[in-house]
Order: sequence, then structure tokens, then C-alpha cells
Amino acid sequence: MTATRVDEELIRRLPKAVLHDHLDGGLRPATVVELAEAVGHTPPTTDPDELAAWYFEAANSGDLVRYIATFEHTLAVMQTREGLLRTAEEYVLDLAADGVVYGEVRYAPELNTRGGLTMSEVVETVQEGLAAGMAKAAAAGTPVRVGTLLCGMRMFDRVREAADLAVAFRDAGVVGFDIAGAEDGFPPADHLDAFEHLRRESVPFTIHAGEAHGLPSIHQALQVCGAQRIGHGVRITEDIVDGKLGRLAGWVRDRRVALEMCPTSNLQTGAATSIAEHPITALKDLGFRVTLNTDNRLVSGTTMTREMALLVEQAGWTVEDLRTVTVNAVKSAFIPFDERKALIEEVVLPGYAL
Repeated sequence: MTATRVDEELIRRLPKAVLHDHLDGGLRPATVVELAEAVGHTPPTTDPDELAAWYFEAANSGDLVRYIATFEHTLAVMQTREGLLRTAEEYVLDLAADGVVYGEVRYAPELNTRGGLTMSEVVETVQEGLAAGMAKAAAAGTPVRVGTLLCGMRMFDRVREAADLAVAFRDAGVVGFDIAGAEDGFPPADHLDAFEHLRRESVPFTIHAGEAHGLPSIHQALQVCGAQRIGHGVRITEDIVDGKLGRLAGWVRDRRVALEMCPTSNLQTGAATSIAEHPITALKDLGFRVTLNTDNRLVSGTTMTREMALLVEQAGWTVEDLRTVTVNAVKSAFIPFDERKALIEEVVLPGYAL
């Protein structure tokens, strides 16, 4: 397997799984332009190619807060039923075209209520759009399963509402929960009541931690809040010295806590310095359950195929490495064990039997 020539066309055909991808960070540039005109919003440019370039350049600031600010224009066109239906359906079709067989999409419904929709109506609409996309992808012979993670925004006061919606919609396509937004100054334990509620209701959750803030945020997410996965988590390396794991790093590795790593995004926000030196490779080699993700496909100008190709080209990854992170992702998906097992045995492993 490791001797197989790994080019971008081969990578595109490989089955992929993505756990960390934001709906409002993955719109098609042409869709942003068209929906902006419909709702009277003025984007930075009305040329789709120029808009894609603007997003990528604006996000390359090395600052998480400025990176998040680029979402103003995508969110502006996601305030109506029509906008949400279209973006959700296209989201699924774009994953399918990229060879993704399992994906989890996350978004914060409170950010889509400026047009008069309630948070519950937002969730219902997005689920409708995702279902339409999955039906079209299956009919085209490229089936993909997409589960939803609802996000609470850690710097605002509606996190518990979002958690309640995750419980309410857990039998309607919502598979888990997350908190997002600026990490520094907004510790996850500020929302402990929401996490305790989710645990009581047996709803799994991940927490953005260890990107803009260091080890204390990872410790708090896991040991205080009870997260089952960590969003990003690149700074767990601060607890590893000369290959020796500290107590927190050992806990993460030994308990098989999945790290939702997003190399290109981490470069943009300053959490990593290069693809070649991104912590994902060292952590993979140390036996951590690392997963590979896009984070925001429009904002980072990326796809799962591109993320994999960059690691092959700049960090020496093999097809076996790509298989490992794909299996890791499916193992850590927020869906039932038997469904994860079937995906791995019937779809992922056969797809890597080159």
C-alpha cells in the first residue's frame, strides 16, 4: 500500500470522513453572490472567483478573531429559508463530489435568526436541505451520510438553548453538540449547565479547545465539561516533551479522545507554522487518534482532497496514513457503533484496498 503512487486524482477517489466542518464556512462563492443579491447584501466583490480569493486572503491573517470575522458575508445570506435550504443541500453535494462518505456539519442556529426565523425553524430548515442533498447524492451514485452538530456561541448567552435543540432534534439528524467562537477569555466551563444537561440526556459533544488557548482549555473541556472529542487541540503538544507525554496528553491518547485537526485553518489562525511541521503528523506517529478536517472550505480555500494532498506532498504521508485518519474519524463519529462499524468495513476499508 505505501508503495502506491499517491497523486491528487487517487486521493480524490479515496473515501473520506470529516468531523469538523462549519456550514457557514463552506458556501460556494457563486451562491454567496447570488443570495447576496436576492437579500440586498453587498459582498466584497460580485465575481465568484475574486470572492473566493478574497476569503482566502482575508483569512490568512494569523489571527483567530479576524478569521472569524470573514463569516459576516456568508451569514448574511443564510437568514432566510431559501438561503438555508440551498446552502445545506449544496454542502452535501460538495462533500459527495470530494469523495466524503461520512460528514458532520456544524453551525450555530442563533446566528441565522436575523431574518425572523426561530432557532428551531433554522434547525428544521437545515435538516430539510441536508436531506435533499443526501437524496441527490445517493441518486447520483455518490452516497454520503451527514450528521449535524449544533453549536452554541461561547461568548453569547444562548448556549443552553442550542443544547436544548440538540436534545430535541437528536432523532431528526442532529447527532451532537459543540461550542464555537473566540476561545481566549471564554472558557468552556462558563457553559457547564449546558454540558451537564447534554450528559444527562446522553447527547455527545465536542468542544473547540487548544487552538487559540492552550492546555487549560483542553483540560477544562475534557475533565470539567466532559467532552468526547476536541475541536482542533493542536496545543496538546505543549504537554509533550521529547516524545514523553504529560498527564493530560497521556489521557487524550490513552482514552482515544479524537482530535479534530484542521491543518490549513490552523496555519491561517496562527496555531501552526507549516503543513510539514503541523502537529497532526507527530501526534499520529505517537498513537493519538487524530482526524483530518477542513474546518471551513470557502474561508480556507480547501477540500478534504486538498488537505490530504498537502500532507502527502509536504509531510510525507502515505495512503496508509490517509486510511488511518479516515478510520479514526469514523470510529469517533457521533453515530451508533454498528453504523460506524458498517461504514468502516463496507465502505472505507474496501476503498483503500488499492
